[in-house]
Order: sequence, then C-alpha cells, then structure tokens
Amino acid sequence: MEFRRITSLPPYVFTIIDGLKVEARRAGEDIIDLGFGNPDLPSPRIAVEKLAEAARNERNHRYSASRGIPKLREAAADYYLRRFGVALDPDTEVINTIGAKEGFSHLMWTLLQPHDAALVPAPSYPIHIFGPLFAGANVREIPLGTGDDFFENMVTAWEYSHPKPRVIVLSFPHNPTTTCVDVAFMQRVVDFAREKEVVLVHDNAYADLGFDGYQPPSILQAEGAKEVAVELYSMTKSFSMAGWRVAFLVGNKEVVAALAKLKSYLDYGTFQPIQIAATVTLNEAPDFPREVNAVYQTRRDALCSGLNRIGWEIEPPMGTMFAWARIPEPYREMGSVEFCSMLVREAQVALSPGVGFGPGGEGHVRFALIENEQRIGQAVRNLKRALTKLG
Repeated sequence: MEFRRITSLPPYVFTIIDGLKVEARRAGEDIIDLGFGNPDLPSPRIAVEKLAEAARNERNHRYSASRGIPKLREAAADYYLRRFGVALDPDTEVINTIGAKEGFSHLMWTLLQPHDAALVPAPSYPIHIFGPLFAGANVREIPLGTGDDFFENMVTAWEYSHPKPRVIVLSFPHNPTTTCVDVAFMQRVVDFAREKEVVLVHDNAYADLGFDGYQPPSILQAEGAKEVAVELYSMTKSFSMAGWRVAFLVGNKEVVAALAKLKSYLDYGTFQPIQIAATVTLNEAPDFPREVNAVYQTRRDALCSGLNRIGWEIEPPMGTMFAWARIPEPYREMGSVEFCSMLVREAQVALSPGVGFGPGGEGHVRFALIENEQRIGQAVRNLKRALTKLG
C-alpha cells in the first residue's frame, strides 16, 4: 500500500537514541535521560482534584465544545492580561486546542495549501517544519544560531523566496537553540509582516520559563500585532500538564475563526473535565509557573556549571527547559547521532541529536532539564568519565 502523505517523511532521528536507551535499560543499565523534553514535575494539585471531581459528574461525559468551554477561554484571556498586559476577547480571539502540536498542525491547514510557502527557523522543533509540509506547502529556512541576526536572515529569506511566503513561523524562547528575544524584536517582525501582508504564527511554548530575571514576551505585546499575528500558548511547560493536552491559539480574530471552523469538522474538543480543571488551574494557581521556573533554573545552573567544569563549554540559556551545546571539538567529526549513541553506550546518558531538528542542528546536542539536580550531577560525572578527550 502507498501512504502518500508520509512516504517522504525521513526516519525520526530521536527513535535511534530511544531504541538504544530501551535496549540498555533492558540490560539493567541506569540510563539518565536528558533527551525527550517530557516534564517530570507533577501537575498542580488543584488541577488533579478538580479533574477527579468533574469526572464524577456524568453530565461532563458528553461531547464538549471544540472551541473550548466559555469559562476556559475567559481564563486564558485573563492570564494574558495578567502576564503580558494584552487584552483578548475570549469569544473571538481565543480558541482552545488539544495541545499546541494539534493546534499548530491544523492551523497550517487553514493558512497554507500546496505550492504556498512558509518561513521557518532552522534548526527547528520538528512540527514547525512538518506542519507546513503536511499542508502541502514549501518550507524556506531562516538560519538561527549564535551570533546570527535572525531578523536580517528572515528578510533575506523573504526576498529570495518564490512564491512569497504566506506564513512566518516563530518560537521564542526557541527550542532547540534556547535563543531569546525582547518586545523590540517582536515589534520589528510585526512591522515587517504588516508591510508584506504575511501571517505570523508564534509558538510561545516557554512563555513562563525565563531565567535570571528574563521575562519571555508575547508577540501580541507589539503594536498592531493582532492585525497579522496569532500565538500558541500551552499549559504543558508552565503548569507541568504535558499529558493533559491543553493549549490555546490567541490573537487575530480572522485566523482564530478559521481554525475554529476547521476544528468544528475534526473534533469535539478536549474531555470536558480536563477543560474544567484547566480553567480552575489558570484562575486559582497563578503562582505555579514561577515555582516551575525556579526548579528549571536550578537544574540549568547544575548542568551548565558541571559541563563547564569538565571542559565542555556551554552558555547558560536564558529560557526554555533545555540547554543547547556544541559537540566538543575532539568529537565533532562523529556527527550528532553517532555522538549521542556513543554517550548512551559509554556514559549511560541520553541526549537529543541536533540533526533531529533539521540540518542546521548538526554539530550540536540538546539537553532536557527533566532530571533532578542529583541525577544531573551524576550525568556530568558519567560524561567526564566517557569523554576522555576533553581538556
């Protein structure tokens, strides 16, 4: 049989490391997993309690609302006003999605069709590349790396693209590179999009994960942003609710309405008790993201100080739950997949190969801050033992 939409998909690089990890654990080895960005922190207690309570009410067992129940959309709008000073109309400028990946993927279907083009940072979170490709569009990469002027690269990519891109995908703080920007940068991008009549899609997955006083901005803080921009906000990282699949698309009301129309054909929304629990969590646990952020900053400090101590130079990230590191020079010729495979076998540490985020990620690895400080310390000691060529 021919599966036309997935035939051209490359092998998922991360499964190579996952396979080695599973094999090693079956052999009794203790693998410290700093690869998959799956939050280990428990969800807020109030979310769990409200979910259990709502699930016992049989009225909540029926189909829910594809756009999200009104109280949930109101809670999301209230969060944006508190956190960013951005006012949103919960009826026209907010829609609930079944996680950010679902929202982003289906949004690409509404914005793009075959032979259209989208600009996407490189390297990039995989769905940012494949979402437009699933819609049949072409992807043009914007180089994003240390010392690069991303805005100028974006303008250049636009000018040399044919056809002219209809969509620009952004995500800051950025996964995997951890690159951070400020509101002034967002304003430059919004001004450009308004001039070129292009839609901006900002995946704000790490909206509440900023370190050393850095506060990640919303693109909607830029003047005129609602004319051209939408933003995805997820409760996955900020509220440690990964498995709950609760996210929102907010911003330009025409784009929000387009996604709502498509989703009305595709789903009936998240299980209503989850929506109720998410509503209460947004309203009654406003400090939880700060508690989560403090944990990740402590882990970041433990990892980066440990790596620098053993001779693996790394710049501490200002945001996200990751650290992005160049493969040490003596091992660079191996490539990221072979290097990460070697670390599973010889250091019992699992990392994500940079090439899994596109060709622009080759030569790097990504650490996920999903183990406690003690385990991170053990990982550093294991790496020191295995990486004998480090200075």
